[in-house]
Parts: sequence; C-alpha cells; structure tokens
Amino acid sequence: MQIYLAAPFFSDEQIARVEKIETALAKNPTVDDFYSPRLNQKTDAPEFSEAWAKEVFKRDVTQVKAADVLVTVADYRDNDADSGTAFEQGMAYALGTPVVMFEETDYQTNLMLTESLTTFVNEAEALATLDFNELPQSSFSGKRL
Repeated sequence: MQIYLAAPFFSDEQIARVEKIETALAKNPTVDDFYSPRLNQKTDAPEFSEAWAKEVFKRDVTQVKAADVLVTVADYRDNDADSGTAFEQGMAYALGTPVVMFEETDYQTNLMLTESLTTFVNEAEALATLDFNELPQSSFSGKRL
C-alpha cells in the first residue's frame, strides 16, 4: 500500500505532528511505503525559486496520483486550513483515492475536508495499526466550519 502524507510543516508544532505520523506509518505492516513532501523538498534549483517550485509541485502531484491512500493532517495556520494540504486532499478525492484524515487540534474544520474523508482518526498511534487495506468508514468528529 502506497500512502501520500498531506500535511503542513511550517512550524515546530506542525513538524512534530508530521514526524509522529511518519513514525506511525513506518510501523504499520499494511503500509509498503509512504511519501511525505516534508522529506522531499530538495531539488537542484535554489529553494523557493520558480524552478524549485515547478519541480516540487510536479513531484508531489505525481505522488498523489500514484497513492493508494492519502493521509491528511488537518492543521491550521491563522485559523485556516493549509491550502496545499487542502489541494492535495481535493485532488485525491477527485481521483477516487480514499482519504484518512488525522486531526488532534480543536480548530473548526471546513466541511469540504470533513465530507471528503473515508476514515477519521485523532490519535497518531492509531495510524500504526490501521488496516489500510480495509479502511473503515468513519465520520469526522470535531467542529465543522
């Protein structure tokens, strides 16, 4: 099972959260491999240049298309969902790829994210044992926006 991990990683808190999920996915016996954009930012172009942006975008989109399941970390910046993560989840939904949403914060989550998920989890450790081959249907249980 190939997993794409869609998550923001702009603050120390967000990076710590993503690292917990990367660790859980690495332990999961139903996960063959996972792609985390956080770990794939390097290119030959200078960071944040146009060439860098084009390469990272193309690589991430290719990986979303190749994923069997998308794991989304619903996380916020200035009380709004991360736009890159939302884009990746919307793309996965449009492709018919199941979406596992992880959220442990207490923010209100936009209904476009909550209604496009397949499985909802609120503890990173649950991703270490979740059977990605037989994803349960479960609804979002936090605050909706």
